[in-house]
Amino acid sequence: MEIWRLPISASQRGKLISAGYTSLSSLSSISSSDLARELNVSESEAMNILKVASHSRGSETSNASCSIVEGAQSAWDMLHDEESLMHITTSSADLDNILGGGIHCKEVTEIGGVPGIGKTQLGIQIAVNVQIPNDFGGLGGNSIYIDTEGSFMVERAFQIAEACIEDMSEYNRFLRKDFQECKIKMQPQDILENIFYFRICSYTEQIALINYLDKFLSEHKDVKVIVVDSVTFHFRQDFDDMALRTRVLSGMALKLMNLAKRFSLAVVLLNQVTTKHTEASFQLALALV
Repeated sequence: MEIWRLPISASQRGKLISAGYTSLSSLSSISSSDLARELNVSESEAMNILKVASHSRGSETSNASCSIVEGAQSAWDMLHDEESLMHITTSSADLDNILGGGIHCKEVTEIGGVPGIGKTQLGIQIAVNVQIPNDFGGLGGNSIYIDTEGSFMVERAFQIAEACIEDMSEYNRFLRKDFQECKIKMQPQDILENIFYFRICSYTEQIALINYLDKFLSEHKDVKVIVVDSVTFHFRQDFDDMALRTRVLSGMALKLMNLAKRFSLAVVLLNQVTTKHTEASFQLALALV
């Protein structure tokens, strides 16, 4: 169970999330005095929060045990499921080959690069390409674009959508298929309408949105990719407590992995790079990794 589902007050849930506690497991090993200090609440209030969390965790463990037994799967079935999963093309044959056929569903893919190299362009391209119909080798799904830097350009998205439709038209002419009906149904504005855009301005908003995605995806089952651009932006600027930052990022990554598995969708994390000093040399590495 996630913190936002706990039967406590909204202010208490907000304090827990802001302090980096996003799941019940993150509260399993902390004392009431430490929690009271981190949340700036009384120790009796912290004890009550831990009591509610412990009770909810016990119920969750009981239900999870039943799910694990009922959901047993052989390794052969797992291999068959992986081979049957479709990929989202990046529109670059070389990059698709590096990724093993494209962006994989049920997985989290992290892509990093220096500023200006085209990470946002790639993210928009993936948000468009996931909508390519099944007849043309796509998933025919919708996309979620989480923008933490304000770099999403709707005009560029429209241009990419136009180019995508033109590519499908050329592909159709090459194979001499009847593309007229599909062409009428799929217009650039239709593609843009299927991109759910979220603008995030702080790390607390980012945590809250990631927790909200479970409910959103349950109501929008056609979503097949989540793009986060970029995943560490707010965490590089607003954090002084490194241990807390690591805990929050780890919880967020685990949440996204669970969403990818549960809803059979792809998660793409765009990230900045930083310079790290290792073995008497400087190398580029993904930020906060």
